[in-house]
Amino acid sequence: MRARREGPFSYLVAAAALLLCFAFLIGACTPKKPYATKGKTARLERPKIREKAKRAIPRLGFTVQAGAFKSAQNAARFTETLKEKGLDATYFVTDKGLYRVTFGNWEKREDAETLAVILRSMGVIEDFQIVRPEDYAVAKARVKGETYLRGEIVKTSRTFLGVPYLWGGTNAEEGFDCSGLTMTVYRLNGLDLPRTSVQQFEAGEAVDREELQRGDLVFFATAGGRKVSHVGIYIGGDRFIHAPGRGKRIRVDSLDSSYYAKRYLGARTYI
Repeated sequence: MRARREGPFSYLVAAAALLLCFAFLIGACTPKKPYATKGKTARLERPKIREKAKRAIPRLGFTVQAGAFKSAQNAARFTETLKEKGLDATYFVTDKGLYRVTFGNWEKREDAETLAVILRSMGVIEDFQIVRPEDYAVAKARVKGETYLRGEIVKTSRTFLGVPYLWGGTNAEEGFDCSGLTMTVYRLNGLDLPRTSVQQFEAGEAVDREELQRGDLVFFATAGGRKVSHVGIYIGGDRFIHAPGRGKRIRVDSLDSSYYAKRYLGARTYI
């Protein structure tokens, strides 16, 4: 039998088959581009950017409030007595114009009550009140919203207007240093803000000047250079409440004043 000859057409079919296989292999090895197919014209989808989460500062647990003083001096002395016993204490002004002292931070109510009873038996404190985590503005803000919490922070800071300043916080003399004021105001609203202005600056989320909201903290370099050395509580309208310096009382100042405008370093939010 004579062998069948392959004509030109057979060679073309074989070549086309090889080209198809080669194209398939190339397509399988090439990464696919994320094209969207909605509509008549395909377009390249932009990758989703995950939003940066805000830094969260700890919430307070159960704390103890004690004392009812007519003068800040007596409240400050009582605060120092508790600090000498290893308790984290600070004083504040009530809506009745009296000074009370708050101290401690416990996860369980019974732990707070046990220590308070012991201190009362020792004659260190008299009557006391246990403040629950849900009593603070930060807990109530879950229902009332962020605006409520910011308003409470400003409201609390205003109660300190006129209180004398003292570097280092509270001791035998009355007064607050700048970061002691901000720490106390935040603690009274259930937020465990760090103690120093540098720590507070590092703990917060940066905020542009144009995006400042009530209750944010504003920071300054008042000791020269670009190092944080002063802090205040923003209350809106380019104004802030702060403890300005020794011999002065807690007051309201403007971010636009020549002194603070030159020394402004930035702002932080914790809400």
